[in-house]
Amino acid sequence: MKDILFMLADLWMIFAGFYFGWKFIRRYNNYLLGLEWMVVATSGSNFLLWALLGGAEDSFLYSIAAFFDAFSRSIGITLILVLGLMRVTHRYKPSVAVDIGLFALAGVAGLYLQQFSPHELHVGPATFYVVVNVLTTMFLVYFSWRLWKIGAKKHAIGAGLATTAACIIAVTYDFFPIPGDDEHRTIFYIAALATWGFQMCVYYFAYRPLHEHNVATGVEPATGEQSAARA
Repeated sequence: MKDILFMLADLWMIFAGFYFGWKFIRRYNNYLLGLEWMVVATSGSNFLLWALLGGAEDSFLYSIAAFFDAFSRSIGITLILVLGLMRVTHRYKPSVAVDIGLFALAGVAGLYLQQFSPHELHVGPATFYVVVNVLTTMFLVYFSWRLWKIGAKKHAIGAGLATTAACIIAVTYDFFPIPGDDEHRTIFYIAALATWGFQMCVYYFAYRPLHEHNVATGVEPATGEQSAARA
């Protein structure tokens, strides 16, 4: 049953990453969020394949999984997420060079941090992950407040719940193993994968009302799809 729940949670995260990532790019031209969502989905695909093939730590797929894990925990679902959401909170649209530079930075961080196995406690990297997550959470609280302020209260609550759950997962990840979990931390990963998929889904739907509010107030042009619909 745990294996089935693990696969379902991973498949859910893979779907959320690819589907909503593509929608961020196609509808809003937000490549930071779109590509990062797809990175997470690719990570989930690799993780699922690694698990199905036996989950050996000496597997090349394990090294790839460790890289993707470090990529997103260090820069991806922290700095890239914040700058991507700033498109609707501060009308910040980075240049292509900045986009490329951010993903290159995340790649370098992933390559360096992948040496610290996620199945062992390394206090330095683990503390770094928690600190950057807390800083990101502070911005996401602001993001939820902005939603509440424009009257999108359901989306504000949803974003708040997703942020809270993701923060708990981030703190639990290294420092607080779940009692009774197996050596592969299956219970933890069921919760983590389900939460990360929920997070990507909720942030997409929370992004929409802020974008639409900016369009309605004239601070941001409508997307191609919106312009066609109005015509």
